Amino acid sequence: MKKLGLVGGISWVSTLDYYRFINEGINEKLGGFNFAECIIYSLNFDDFQRNNVAGNWDTTFKLIADACENLKKAGAEAIVLCANTAHAVAERVEQQVQLPIIHIATVTANEINRQGLKKVGLLGTKFTMEMDFYKNKLRENNIDFILPEPQETRDFIQQTLRDELGKGIIKPETKVAYIKIINQLIEEGAEGIILGCTEIPMIISQADVAVPVFDTTQIHSKAAVEFAVS
Repeated sequence: MKKLGLVGGISWVSTLDYYRFINEGINEKLGGFNFAECIIYSLNFDDFQRNNVAGNWDTTFKLIADACENLKKAGAEAIVLCANTAHAVAERVEQQVQLPIIHIATVTANEINRQGLKKVGLLGTKFTMEMDFYKNKLRENNIDFILPEPQETRDFIQQTLRDELGKGIIKPETKVAYIKIINQLIEEGAEGIILGCTEIPMIISQADVAVPVFDTTQIHSKAAVEFAVS
């Protein structure tokens, strides 16, 4: 089994899901008492989000690269960045650290293509929705996408991810608002919905949505399991 290095804490609540899904996936593959051999480097979420809000992506890059270097020294053979937004610097980190990074947008795009969908709605942090790092992976895989509009809607998603879900706080009224946003994307032609922040599956599941949802936490974890047992 290959050893995985997980960069977590961004946020800690979704890192718990990663740890559970990866261990469950390894056991499903190998049976018995086999579970994941992995190392978790948990960042301080405040450092991460403060840099990103300030547009200081070089500091975010250094924060994540330093974590990955420590994981490499500990024996990690691949890196799992346990947040969609962290992949804004994934390619730079991969070049510096010289370990494969299992890219969350790439494996999500692969799953969308496997299901034969051509147009999806993308929910996530403002950075995931508005920067190019995620959208470019969709374009490279010939997947069209729709973003929530207007700007105030994306601001609402960002605020609730940071101040509620990122702290493990679940509010029924927030779920209702998310479902309304998703239904608007479906009306605009979305054939599926990317839950493009690893906290969104805490509040939205397939049962809430009439079209396929792409739970990036589960998709990413499954790809990590496939690497570990390959």
